[in-house]
Amino acid sequence: MVCGFLEHRRTLLCRFATGLLLALTLLAEIVPASLEQDEDIPHNEVKNWALMFGVDLWEYGRQLTRMNELQRKYHDVDIYVDRKDGLLLIREMATEVKNMMDFKMSAVMRIMDSAEQAALSAQPDNNQGLRYYNAKKLNVFGPDGQPTDGTREMTLTPNPHFDHLPVNTTLSSVLLPPSVSDSDPEVMNAIQWSEHLDPLFANNYDGDPSLSWQYFGSSTGFLRRYPAIAWPPEEMSSVWQRPKNTRHVYDFRSSSWYVGAATSPKDIVILVDSSGSMTGQRGDLAKSTISAILDTLSDNDFVNIFKFSDSTEELMPCFRDMLLQANEKNKRMLKDSLSTLKAENIANFTSALVTAFELLHKYNRTGQGCQCNQAIMLITDGPPSNYRDVFKTYNWPHMPVRIFTYLVGKDSGGSTEMNWMACANKGYYVRIGSESEIREKVLRYIEVLARPMVMYQNDHPLHWTPVYVGGKGSGLLNTKQGQLMTSITTPIFDRRNHSVRVANLLGIVGTDVSVEQIKKLVPCYKLGVNGYSFIVNNNGHLLYHPDLRPLPTDQYEETLEPSYNSVDLTEVELIENETGPRENNTLLLDLRHDMIDQKEGETELTVKIHYDNMKRVTTRRHKYFYKPIEGTPYSLGLAIPEGYGMYKVLGEQEIKHSHINVTEYFKGSNWRVHPNWVYCEYNGGSASEQWFRSPEERIVHFLSRTRRPGWKWMSVRPRSPLQRENHLHQHTNKQEKDSYFCDKTLMQSLVLDAMVTEELERHSPSHPTHIEDKHQGFHMFGLTLSFVATRSGLLRWTDHAPQPPDSAEPHFSENNVRAIDETWYRRAVDQHSVEPESFVFSVPFDVGSSGKPLVTATHAVFVEHKGHRAPVAVVGLQFQHSVLASHFLNNITSACTGTSACHKTCASEELDCYVLDNNGFIIISENQDHTGRFFGHIDGTIMDSLVQDRIYKKVALYDYQGACSNNRNHYSATGHQIKPVQPAMWLLKWITGMFVMLLSTIGDVYATAISFANDEIPQFKDEYDPETIKYPLEEDISDEQEQIAPPPVYPHNPSYVSPSFEVDVIPGNVHNKSNARLCDRKVDLYILQPERLNTSGQSNPLKGKLTNCHVTGCERPFSVQKIPHSNLILLVVDTLCPCGSKQLSIAPQEINYDGTKVGAGGNGVNCQHKAHDSLYRRRPPKCINYHPEEIEIHVCGSGAMFLAGIMVTWLSCILSRLYDILIFSN
Repeated sequence: MVCGFLEHRRTLLCRFATGLLLALTLLAEIVPASLEQDEDIPHNEVKNWALMFGVDLWEYGRQLTRMNELQRKYHDVDIYVDRKDGLLLIREMATEVKNMMDFKMSAVMRIMDSAEQAALSAQPDNNQGLRYYNAKKLNVFGPDGQPTDGTREMTLTPNPHFDHLPVNTTLSSVLLPPSVSDSDPEVMNAIQWSEHLDPLFANNYDGDPSLSWQYFGSSTGFLRRYPAIAWPPEEMSSVWQRPKNTRHVYDFRSSSWYVGAATSPKDIVILVDSSGSMTGQRGDLAKSTISAILDTLSDNDFVNIFKFSDSTEELMPCFRDMLLQANEKNKRMLKDSLSTLKAENIANFTSALVTAFELLHKYNRTGQGCQCNQAIMLITDGPPSNYRDVFKTYNWPHMPVRIFTYLVGKDSGGSTEMNWMACANKGYYVRIGSESEIREKVLRYIEVLARPMVMYQNDHPLHWTPVYVGGKGSGLLNTKQGQLMTSITTPIFDRRNHSVRVANLLGIVGTDVSVEQIKKLVPCYKLGVNGYSFIVNNNGHLLYHPDLRPLPTDQYEETLEPSYNSVDLTEVELIENETGPRENNTLLLDLRHDMIDQKEGETELTVKIHYDNMKRVTTRRHKYFYKPIEGTPYSLGLAIPEGYGMYKVLGEQEIKHSHINVTEYFKGSNWRVHPNWVYCEYNGGSASEQWFRSPEERIVHFLSRTRRPGWKWMSVRPRSPLQRENHLHQHTNKQEKDSYFCDKTLMQSLVLDAMVTEELERHSPSHPTHIEDKHQGFHMFGLTLSFVATRSGLLRWTDHAPQPPDSAEPHFSENNVRAIDETWYRRAVDQHSVEPESFVFSVPFDVGSSGKPLVTATHAVFVEHKGHRAPVAVVGLQFQHSVLASHFLNNITSACTGTSACHKTCASEELDCYVLDNNGFIIISENQDHTGRFFGHIDGTIMDSLVQDRIYKKVALYDYQGACSNNRNHYSATGHQIKPVQPAMWLLKWITGMFVMLLSTIGDVYATAISFANDEIPQFKDEYDPETIKYPLEEDISDEQEQIAPPPVYPHNPSYVSPSFEVDVIPGNVHNKSNARLCDRKVDLYILQPERLNTSGQSNPLKGKLTNCHVTGCERPFSVQKIPHSNLILLVVDTLCPCGSKQLSIAPQEINYDGTKVGAGGNGVNCQHKAHDSLYRRRPPKCINYHPEEIEIHVCGSGAMFLAGIMVTWLSCILSRLYDILIFSN
């Protein structure tokens, strides 16, 4: 019985132990599950989702692109990796650019010699009819098909080298601005003798087929341009089809290429009378005169505007007691500030002149400014005296400052005083009575400043202009965008003997130089991916740079007027650790200083690089190499990424002795080459290039030629103009026409890449069934296209699915043919250093659910040799976004991956799931409208938290080439108040105005009979000191009300509604001169910090939580997980807590350096710009501003003094004084 009891007890204990063990086991399984269910977000599931998605995409992409096989094939063909020698590279390239520029300078000097000789030998026409090729009268036919009266016929052939326009390369044509008439004897004479330049123009072009437009700009106002074109150039068929009065050639005599060659640099102070008499037409004429003067200045000049009445002050108080460099941005600011001019009080001429002299003398003593010509431009309606004592004190006897005087208004007095001021100080005087004569009369000062240079006769300085947007490029892809250009010019002197001592400038000759031609000599493939070149001039301004964004304008095509660009090196090389705008780094300033001083050297900088219209940013450390381009004001610079950028891939396939026809590697139509790279091209210029319809056709043509007997690699360009001439003498015309240049290294590298990729494609299965079996292939990811791009500029692709007819995107091959220059190529190479086994994913910006967007994934293929690695190609895929998103949301994140059940997935209402790229843009979201948008614009609160948790880094990017709205709000909080005597003052003002108008009419009548009879050159004497009539210049008050415009809507107003998609209203590279102004802007962009999500070698989710974001005290958790093998992260956010969400913007915002209004009563100019004219610059090497015999020239303008004008002015001032007394008494 005891045994039975014990047995029973043993059984119970066993059952209890078994039950306890079972309970503990169940508890062990239940507790974690219940804990996980209690979790706000299933972090382990988030990790698994990211892992599954990333691995699936990587394995699928790796197998389909066959990246590993591509890498093996490159190694099989004995490819090498070698280190770049940056200094050797920069020396070779600078030498090539120097040789090319030598040809251009030599051509200009030949034109100069020929022009001066032609003018010296010219014979008068003896009143015989002059027939010449007027561009406006070329090939004009009437409705009957017959030439119209006055027209001349000429054969014109479209030529891609000359802006793709129809031209005649044997002759030149003459273009006349509207203000110039060929009936003027001086114009007719210059047209006649300059016709002898045509043979030289043609000879220059034959000797250098890369030569662009050549021209002679006459001082009489016409432009002779080679090759000949009709104007307007597109319209040649019939007279009635041409637009009337819509496209006139501009008066080139105010442009940099003319003025810069005609004169040495100049410091100019503009004094504008702002006293009470400068209202109405006089004020308008004064502003237009100032604007015309500013148009004649360029980067080597310095200027400021001072207004004076009872006191003298800068028109822009931001730039006090200084001269501004006359670059385009500063000139635009000065022009905008003219609207602030107000007529008031009495003019104090002494104060104005003393202020101007003291500023110029200070600049002269301290070595500031141009250190060459100095001048004061005085603009007024008449001074009461000639202020002889001021000039005697500050300017005599050496007269370092010239005085140019502008008397505005038809009825203005003081012409004798104004004329005396100019003539006594080596200047010039003009009277301006209407807007139409302003430009012509302002140009007179150019002729005066040119006198010393003309009198020396022997020195012809060469002038290089700032860069500008010219006509269409000469590439085979005829885009509508203008190409960057510069011009090189030199003056033409009159060497004829005259009975009176004169120093006549006959004009300027020059040629345009395409930046495209310069960049051909600095091949991108030698710099490698993410490497670039740039050129800086003596002012530190850029000739070209990958971040130079010139103003898009059709101004040049419409009128031939260049729109110059003056962007500084410090405005495009953005240092990583800068703490604020325009706070330049010492190392960057040292680099700039050395390049300006034309030194050779190297340095290193870490810079911020932006992509995609300033929506993406990355940081990269660059090695910089620089060297001067001797004989020019330029220095060439190279920027090469540290690390992979310092290594180059060496691998070529021999073509000439190959047993295989290499054209077999270029079969089919699924390949492209870089359209801007020079593989091979004919030197005969455009005539030969018209044979080819595409860059690919040109490649096949030259590859076929390599198999012909006698083929030679013509890989060396002529080294000097003399060598070019010898080369011409040794070849027949036929040989020269067929001469060509081929880059042997680039061509044979292209053939090798084509061989490797073609073989890879040929052995690729047409249907990857083994991949479909494993991953459900195309149905899982929506693959549409795979591609490979190589270091030699080759792009090859395979279509896996037809493009949907309603797709909003063009085919990949239409906009992605620039290989290593494409953003996806550059990003993939950068990503390789972050995660070698990964793809870079991207979608179009702000695409939303419109159309059928595609996801692009790219991966960089590196090759290794002797321990060195360098990128050789980038492979990529394109997916249908809808299919890929559906797979992620429905197959990956809609279910739990563990053995236990979970209650929250991306399919549930409690969670929102996002896939973000490394710059914070949404790749996948449950809301398709979010696709391509910046996540901070959707949920700025979470984005801020990601920045605080160091998952993303916020990077401040400054745009110094921005454009901001120029709209002005004319509404004011202050209403108009009517004083008791206001009606009486209005009545007196009306009576005054009517009386002045009556006197002006009387004055005009007498002016014809009396005044203009005396408008001759007066006999000037040194001791001339007339007693002048002194009269007050009081304010002629006129409350001209501005037209009231509706107030603009601002984002901070309560009525402002955020747009559904964030847009930059005025992008940084779009400028409209009518409603935009240049400005500095700032934008905050974001970079993923993947190391933050990789702790101890493991990628674990980062758990975050928003607290105190709602009155209920609820919390909003989120989870972030790195998606492996990609540039993506998975972000899962809890939706139950209704936290307020702010919006972060990545639209650039204007920088206001000084938010306060400067000026009396806070009504002055808003200092929106930070002065940076203190940056170092090097002056041009020549300054010709003095000739001892210039005093023998007595041409200094015409003086006129008529009694009617004085009477009108005097009486009007008395009435104005009475009116003013009434105002001040109230």
